[in-house]
Amino acid sequence: MQIYLDHSATTPMRAEAIATMHRILTSEWGNPSSIHQWGERASTALEQARFQVAALINANPDAIAFTSGGTEANNQAIIGVTNLYITPQHLVISSVEHSSIEVPARWLESRGWQVTRLPVDRAGRIDPQDLAAAIRPNTVLVSIIYGQSEVGTIQPIAELAAICQQYRVYFHTDAVQAAGRVAIDVRALGIDLLSISSHKLYGPQGTGALYIRPELELVPLLAGGGQEMGWRSGTQAVPQIAGFGIAAELASEELTTENHRLIGLRDRLFDLLADCPILIPTGDRLHRLAHHLSFCLHLPDCHATANITGKTIVRQLNLAGIGISSGAACASGKLTPSPILLAMGYTQTEAVRGIRLTLGKGTTVEDIDWTAMALKQILARQIPQLACV
Repeated sequence: MQIYLDHSATTPMRAEAIATMHRILTSEWGNPSSIHQWGERASTALEQARFQVAALINANPDAIAFTSGGTEANNQAIIGVTNLYITPQHLVISSVEHSSIEVPARWLESRGWQVTRLPVDRAGRIDPQDLAAAIRPNTVLVSIIYGQSEVGTIQPIAELAAICQQYRVYFHTDAVQAAGRVAIDVRALGIDLLSISSHKLYGPQGTGALYIRPELELVPLLAGGGQEMGWRSGTQAVPQIAGFGIAAELASEELTTENHRLIGLRDRLFDLLADCPILIPTGDRLHRLAHHLSFCLHLPDCHATANITGKTIVRQLNLAGIGISSGAACASGKLTPSPILLAMGYTQTEAVRGIRLTLGKGTTVEDIDWTAMALKQILARQIPQLACV
């Protein structure tokens, strides 16, 4: 039995996206910047996708710039705004951002920028009043993740964006995990910049988008041909973008019913694992992505030094045919604590014991029940004295 529960890492491409990409690759493969019929067919496909992605977040299609993915979109937002300034200013992010926000922020710090990292509570959520208190006269940008990939917590985006509007500060949100999973209206929310990734919503890998509020200035990361209204030069990957477009359209159509189904499955798995004292849920149970579960392995003092980490459980479940992920990163063979769990107040030891299970369109009740049984058996083998009831 094979069960894939790592949909926050990537999702399988849906059949409609594959069919759309095949059509582009075989009959609409021209350069969209060319004015002959081959280019016009590609350009039509490109613009259709722009409308489809824009509709997902209720944006003007002209405000959508296609990128190579969420990482580029995040970098374009951060660097694109900050490069408007000759002298270093002030930037606000959260302490639970994706590395594609945190690393550019550190790069800016090395060049004299001031960066404030807002704290989060034990559930990984920001207090909007902390943002209001952090804004300074020279604050030019606030970037807060919409839905945290590791612990599933959804931030109070409407309140945060409203504070930025009040102080006339640009507001960006990394919505890579949220777009297609949460109903988003950039106009109603007052968002200036928003990042999306195709492969998180059943589209192809290698493409994404940055929403840029009309009339907002940005310095492009790439210069050259002036594609994407001058925001992102380079010939567009039309097949991937077209696949992204249809995936975005279908995600929007299915969002309400699919979220309802996923919440039911998610809560069923939470309930099935509730009698497991080793598993401590992480993140916010109320303000949470519909498809997302996360836990920290809690070992009592007598087992505190046991060599059991989140990756231990990932490997064991993989042997059982179940794919999940660990919250801790592994670089060069060295296990490092999760910066997200550390920011939420977990200890160094606890922060290498995180696991994440993320459900998707193909997840069934049978998958949930089998996963709960397999995980309990694995934990019982690792520490027999703590076997789940």
